[in-house]
Amino acid sequence: MAAESRMTAVTIYTDGACSGNPGPGGFGVLLQSGRHQKELAQGYRLTTNNRMELMAVIAALSILTRTCEVTLYSDSRYVVDSIEKGWAKSWRARGWRKADKQPALNADLWSQALDLLGKHKVRLVWVKGHASNPGNNRCDEIAVAASRSAHLLADEGFEIARSSGQASLLPEA
Repeated sequence: MAAESRMTAVTIYTDGACSGNPGPGGFGVLLQSGRHQKELAQGYRLTTNNRMELMAVIAALSILTRTCEVTLYSDSRYVVDSIEKGWAKSWRARGWRKADKQPALNADLWSQALDLLGKHKVRLVWVKGHASNPGNNRCDEIAVAASRSAHLLADEGFEIARSSGQASLLPEA
């Protein structure tokens, strides 16, 4: 317990945005610890909303340099339920297959997210999107701005799956 009490407490808000699904998208992150605050954002030329929600979590947890006690706020039921209900861990245990034997979507990102979640003590909190949560609202603003920026990256996981005809891995299939 002594080691846990020395962990840095970090509050993280995350959000993803996508104009069309798929379409240009972006994520926004707000990290807070003590007096310190940091925002992260990135836009992608072709992606999905769920991928942006996951990339926000990955970006936020990746920036932490040591094990932290994290409270992570997300308005994504996809993210919160998949983690809290153990679905993502089950998909990984089944070789990225869902219980119905269909491929799990976004396995490339879920693999990263699960590894990062395992490095920290994380409590997830679902918040209603576009409501009265200032941290979530700020993340939405910066995610939308990132999706509209002139510096959009390729979401390689999505674009490779799409171009290689792996339609079963894409949400619109």
